[in-house]
Parts: sequence; C-alpha cells; structure tokens
Amino acid sequence: MADVARLAGVSGQTVSRVANGRQNVDEVTRARVKDAMRQLGYRPNGAARALRSGEFRSIGVIVFELSTFGTTRTLDAIATAATARGYSVNLMPVLAVSRQAVADAFTRLGEQAVDGVIMMIEAQVLDEVQLPVGLPVVVVHAGVHYDHPVVDTDQMQGARLATQHLLGLGHKTVWHLGGPPSSFAADQRRRSWEHTLRDHGCDVPPLLIGDWSSAAGYDAGCRLAAEDAVTAIFAANDQMALGLLRALHEHGRTVPDDVSVVGFDDMEEAAQFWPPLTTVRQTFADIGRRSVDTLLAEIHATKHHAPQAVPTELIIRSSTAPPSSR
Repeated sequence: MADVARLAGVSGQTVSRVANGRQNVDEVTRARVKDAMRQLGYRPNGAARALRSGEFRSIGVIVFELSTFGTTRTLDAIATAATARGYSVNLMPVLAVSRQAVADAFTRLGEQAVDGVIMMIEAQVLDEVQLPVGLPVVVVHAGVHYDHPVVDTDQMQGARLATQHLLGLGHKTVWHLGGPPSSFAADQRRRSWEHTLRDHGCDVPPLLIGDWSSAAGYDAGCRLAAEDAVTAIFAANDQMALGLLRALHEHGRTVPDDVSVVGFDDMEEAAQFWPPLTTVRQTFADIGRRSVDTLLAEIHATKHHAPQAVPTELIIRSSTAPPSSR
C-alpha cells in the first residue's frame, strides 16, 4: 500500500479508501491510484481486511441435488444477487441428506470464514437438524419451522391454481403425479391438490409418485393412459409432465382432447413441448434475490424476517381444455 501511495503521489489513507470502495475520493485521484495498483500488481489483502472489519464478504450455500431444475435456477439467482452486492459464494454440496451431513457442511463452511449461510435442502429429515447458533442462516425451500428466516415458493397456492384450473374446465376430478415423499415441496403440492379436490366435493384418485424425472413421468403416463376415466393430470413438475405427454401420445390418448395435463415450474422448454404445456410458474430469480437480501439483513442485524412465500402464476397454454364429449 505504501508503494502504491508513493507511485500515485497520495497518502496511504487515500489508497485505503480506494481499495475499500469508499466514495470520498475524487475520480481523478481514484483513477491515478487504480493505475498505480495495476502497475504494481497490488491486490488488497482480503484476510487482513476481514480481520479489521469483521466481515468476509462471503456467503455459503449448502445444497443437495445440484442437477434438479429448481436448484440450478435458484443457485444462479443467488450467485447473481450476491455478486451484485459485492459478495462471493462458497458452494457446499451435500451428497447424502442426513442430519450429520448437514451439520458437517455447516462446520466446513465455518472453517472457510463465511458471513452467513443459505441452506437449500428441502428434505423431511431436516426437521430435526439443529442449526448453528450465532451464524446468520436463511433456509430456502423448506416446510419446517426454524428460528431462522425461510424463503420459499408458495407451493400450496401453485398446486391449488393448477387443480382449480382443471376443475374449472369441467373435469370431474384431477389425477396427480407427485414428487418424492422426502420432498417438502412435493408434499405441499400433494396436500394442496387433495384439499382442493375435497373442497370442491370431488373424489381424490390414487396418488402416483415420481422422482422429478421425465422417465418417471413416462412410466406414470403409461399407467394412466390405460384408464379411460383419466381426463386431467396435474404433474408436480414440468419434467415429469414431459414424460407424461410422450406416454399419452404413444398410447393414443390425445392431449388435450382426451387428457389435459398441467405441470409445475414453467421451465424455459415448457412452451416448446407438444402441445405447449400449461404450468405453474415459479419465479426463481425472486427467490434467489430475496434469500440473499434476507441473509444480508441478518448479517448486519438490520431486520429479522418472517417466512416469505413467493407467489406463483398459472401459465395457460395448449395442453389443457374442457373434457371431450365423446
């Protein structure tokens, strides 16, 4: 820093202000200091700055199932929002969901000096995980009640919109292909589907279970295609809906003339399915932004947030229609 100050012809305090992004330096002087930094290859010492300020400008993200659509979109949104606010992201994958694995992930992140943690593991086993005391934490996609803030899609609202849409078209009931039993999101969507049917005085068909994959949707679709009584299906995500569409087509059940199909997520490809898929849109960018903003508020002790449910939106396309009179 002293070398930079001599080359730029300024004080060490001015170099410090520029290095820390302070605004009380005129632009001409700032440019001269930055030019000297480039010439000398000077980089601020992050560790020293953290010791002085007590802030590492880094957040940890604990995550499971990196390959799923919702996880990748939410991670992208978190990284974008964190970068825009001057924070780096330290990703900590959990390979097997267990209380011990999550506890170990928190320990490793603590050793790597993060200011706070966003936890993205929506598995039922986590309702018994003891989260660390003193470390700011925000939980994304969870159905448990923590002392820490929770940010999630309004899963029950989305499933209700999907089921009501199909009933409103005149279908007598709606079949449901749900996600894995371990998933909070899948459980909330299933419960909302069931409650909505009961509220409308409709029979509740047997539940089918998938694993979020299009292959699971195809397998379920082959079973449902053989049932003439099936005229409307709500799939818990778009990827399973894709498999459903293929199975129905192969078994001679036309969508939407014979069977209407609704998905959940509104992945980019949903509009390109054949037919284009009616689905429930989750706003992953909003979830990522809110989770980062909430964590930073916790880090700086400015506000303790109540649980936040991000609204969904029903996107109506060509895969749904009134039941055929044939």
